Amino acid sequence: MRRIQAGNVLSAFGLGFTVPYLYVYVAQVRDLGAGTAGAVLAVFAMAALVVLPFTGRAIDRRGPLPVLVGAALLAAVGALGMGLAGSVVTVVGAAALLGAGTAVMQPALATMIVWCSSPETRTRAFATQFFLQNLGLGIGGLIGGQLVDESRPDSFLLLFSIEAVMFLVLAGIAVTVRMPRTPSIGQAPRDGNAKGGLRALLGHRAMVQLCVLGFVLFFACYGQFESGLAAYGTEAAGIEPSALGMALAANTAVIVVAQFLVLRFVERRRRTRVIAWVGLIWTVAWLFAGYAGLGHGSQAMATAAFIATYGLFGLGEAMLSPTVAPLVADLAPESMVGQYNSAFALVKQLALAVGPAVGGPMGAALHGPYIVTFVLFSLGITLLAVRLGRRLTPAQDHPYLVAKSRVVAQHKPDDQRVTV
Repeated sequence: MRRIQAGNVLSAFGLGFTVPYLYVYVAQVRDLGAGTAGAVLAVFAMAALVVLPFTGRAIDRRGPLPVLVGAALLAAVGALGMGLAGSVVTVVGAAALLGAGTAVMQPALATMIVWCSSPETRTRAFATQFFLQNLGLGIGGLIGGQLVDESRPDSFLLLFSIEAVMFLVLAGIAVTVRMPRTPSIGQAPRDGNAKGGLRALLGHRAMVQLCVLGFVLFFACYGQFESGLAAYGTEAAGIEPSALGMALAANTAVIVVAQFLVLRFVERRRRTRVIAWVGLIWTVAWLFAGYAGLGHGSQAMATAAFIATYGLFGLGEAMLSPTVAPLVADLAPESMVGQYNSAFALVKQLALAVGPAVGGPMGAALHGPYIVTFVLFSLGITLLAVRLGRRLTPAQDHPYLVAKSRVVAQHKPDDQRVTV
């Protein structure tokens, strides 16, 4: 597990190095124009939508290790190609390789965490993964920002080369991992006969409800961070670019500080109740955003409210990370863990694609309707979470209580053990 988490933080560090600067690199440094830069960002996202439907079955048939290694090597080639690209064709091709490789890593790493954890330890394992991802992205972005220089294309080549090296190191670490056999999953399928498929997944009502809930979660939060909410802040609230950077930094800081503080609270409560609380917290966050842009306070108050919006989003994210991903794993049949993880990753990617397309124009021009829409989406999260809870077993919704009850039932005063 330690090796998997180390590889996870390295890949996040590499992405944080370059992703914030893709637009500037393509449009200005390579002088390919804003249209090409937009196409590169679109290809980066679309590549994930293309490969994720096939990723899950590959993971379940071949195991997550070879899939992760292949994805890391593909991403390394894409990163290096991006640093060397000088034409529209080469930069778009490199973006496709980089986007596909990084997208496949997510369900592969998630499946490895499932295989290396038990239901009792899975919550903390996914919380650690999310914490390290944000830490790696934040540190990578900070260091990358100190190295880039728009007047020196070589500085960007250095960034993309370091990113490629990080992916190669991830592949090297993955090769050394020996996946254990745990009671929580049994023997991983190795004969290529992973049963199920899309029809079986769509027939699983609880998983379908969780995917709908996941889409709303990602659409109402991550899909708005750098598009609709940023446009709303600058247009309606008059937020300066430096303040927008402070808001993003506040989001990351809250996640890093709060992740393990809220973990004990989260893991002792029903997962769907935690998700319902996140919906309420994000409702308050959107009300803060509404005050920032539509209220009549001072500019300082508007800026503070806008930064608080991002901070509240971070608190909700810290509560979700040990909740949603383990729930996907616990819903999955043993032979379909990879397919369930990939399906949920695909839902996230769809939300990240649709979110900016819907939220961007609304945030820039329709300020009041934009806030009302996402207040309603946040309340919808709470409603969907409560409905999902009715379909889950106690072991799926509250594994901590079930594990605790099992330990109490197995203990006798004379310290003898009985089978229950």
